[in-house]
Amino acid sequence: MNLGTPIATGNTAKVYLYQNKIYKVFNEYLPVKESQKEAKKQQYAHSCGLHVPEIYEVKNIDGKQVIIMEHIKGRTLGDLLTDNMEKTEYYMGWSVDIQMGIHQLNAHSIEPMFEKLHRQIESAPDLEDGVKTRLLKKLDSMTLEEKLCHGDFHLYNLILSGDKVAIIDWVDSSAGDRRADVYRSYLLYSQVSEELAELYIRLYCEKSGLSKDEIFQWAPIIAAARLSERVSSEDPKRLLEIVHQV
Repeated sequence: MNLGTPIATGNTAKVYLYQNKIYKVFNEYLPVKESQKEAKKQQYAHSCGLHVPEIYEVKNIDGKQVIIMEHIKGRTLGDLLTDNMEKTEYYMGWSVDIQMGIHQLNAHSIEPMFEKLHRQIESAPDLEDGVKTRLLKKLDSMTLEEKLCHGDFHLYNLILSGDKVAIIDWVDSSAGDRRADVYRSYLLYSQVSEELAELYIRLYCEKSGLSKDEIFQWAPIIAAARLSERVSSEDPKRLLEIVHQV
């Protein structure tokens, strides 16, 4: 099946727009049920009443796992910010409001964050066994809520369509602690811009009442989990420096 040229390429899949639907085609090396696992998470978020693309079908095409979903027409808040840098705080504040809305939702039917982070830390490369043990003990000591957490929340996963913002890419979502989810977003922003990351964390703390210190307690755990993803654009040395704070 010829889907044309991908409109986006990620760490695990390519995304195509075909006949006004989005086709997410997974890389062949991924586990057999990866597409079903991701689709279930997105369907759960959709069932919570969030503006999330509807899943139409999960199938195999030419031997590859594929999720077929609703196409949300619009531009990402990241693109809008880039075109209107004077409105950076406005767009970032808007995104924080959306993320806080997600964090108000109880989540019981998707992967627990504790299990996800435990698995990621155990599989993280470049970490000595002793460091992994200390990180897992720290994780065990943390109090985890059961709130819906996106896991990859940033301006480029928010699409403004009309007067609504759709939230895309739920592959890393879990039921867990919002403070961990906030630090994950901070970590992603800091990879690109420390200034943007600091603006994000300031706005989230101001709007939520959380302190930066309680959010940053999650820093070594989330950085170690990020190592397991082996993202080509990420600097492992940067993550290791954060991990060794433990």
